[in-house]
Amino acid sequence: MQFISAREAVQAVRSSDHIHLSSIASVPHILLEALCDRAGELSDIHFHHFHTEGPAPYSEKDYPAFFDQGFFVGPNVRANVNAGWADYLPAHLSESQQMYRSGALRCDVAMVQVSEPVDGMVSLGTSVDCSVAALEMARERIGVVNPNVPFAYGDLIPLERFTALVRDDRPLITKEYVEPSETDRQIGRYCAALVPDGGCLQMGIGSLPNAVCTALKGHKHLGLHTEMFADGALELIQGGIIDGSLKAIDKGKVVASFLLGSQAVYDFIDRNPLGQMRDIAYTNDPWMISRNPNVVSINSATEIDLTGQVCADSIGTRIYSGTGGQLDFVRGAKMSKGGKAIIALTSRTNKGLPKIVPILKPGAGVVTPRADVHWVVTEFGAVNLYGKSLQERAALLISIAHPEDREALDRAAFERFGPHWRRI
Repeated sequence: MQFISAREAVQAVRSSDHIHLSSIASVPHILLEALCDRAGELSDIHFHHFHTEGPAPYSEKDYPAFFDQGFFVGPNVRANVNAGWADYLPAHLSESQQMYRSGALRCDVAMVQVSEPVDGMVSLGTSVDCSVAALEMARERIGVVNPNVPFAYGDLIPLERFTALVRDDRPLITKEYVEPSETDRQIGRYCAALVPDGGCLQMGIGSLPNAVCTALKGHKHLGLHTEMFADGALELIQGGIIDGSLKAIDKGKVVASFLLGSQAVYDFIDRNPLGQMRDIAYTNDPWMISRNPNVVSINSATEIDLTGQVCADSIGTRIYSGTGGQLDFVRGAKMSKGGKAIIALTSRTNKGLPKIVPILKPGAGVVTPRADVHWVVTEFGAVNLYGKSLQERAALLISIAHPEDREALDRAAFERFGPHWRRI
């Protein structure tokens, strides 16, 4: 391998280029720092990525040559997106790679972190996502070889595909385990009761998924096919509860596309044949998801209205996160034999505002349409909206709303549906 400096590598970037960044814990910060030094020479540079951790100069007003258009909005870019200095590109994560591959979205330069090579191949480690597609389509393909990037099996990249290689040895960003609250634990217990032994899980990161994992410790022979997992799921893997033995595809394997967690999570996938880090086109394809039986997808929401419309990417007009892979897995789970799609949320926000509401806030994005919603879980219970009319849905959702919100919701339902509402 012949390495060049980051400063030399970013000389290949031209004005008006669209740049893809590897994401989550594996952002190539060494290249971004070098590109910031060149910002005065460039104009109209666009960045695309999933959620990213760490500094995000590509979204800052101090760099007018840069314009961020991420597929997902994390805390490091949220204020700038909502102030208009950066932007959000709505996309189901399964389709992000197709945007590159079809040419609907340009990809001129791919900047990714990779592992040390093994037999001429490198791994994208914790951030495969749509980087495989970016590396197929980009004019310039800059790889940052970092010994801290785990060599994860799955979709590997030939070293010869890169037009430039840079070395960096900074540690990957980690995210430590978040202890669930008692409210989270109650939701976790309701969710776990819907998971059969042998079920195949999809869930993300945070206190609520951690609570679900805690509640699943009495289960057997679970599988994992997900876009990401973290320390909660790792405990189930190491405890033998997730063994993948009843999966129909990738039997015995843990399948994901990107990771964010403690160093233990990254160590788990390093040279471990049980772990398969795959292109988002594989992990998030609803048909592929559905090939495993008893898929249970568990996702969250910022709000849900009385008809079952789920908002998960915004708070009114304010973009909070992104569409992500929620609908990919909702539909995959619905198509799976014996599958269940769960939307799990606390009944109120941490400011005491209701999350089950008569109507979504003006400007809110519907991430999962009401026709796709099955199970909804709060700390007050679990209800199944599948096959239910609007009035039946409203009654069920009111039953799991916060008790202090139910009277107002009932009044709103009466105003919407008329004096005969619920007499069905």
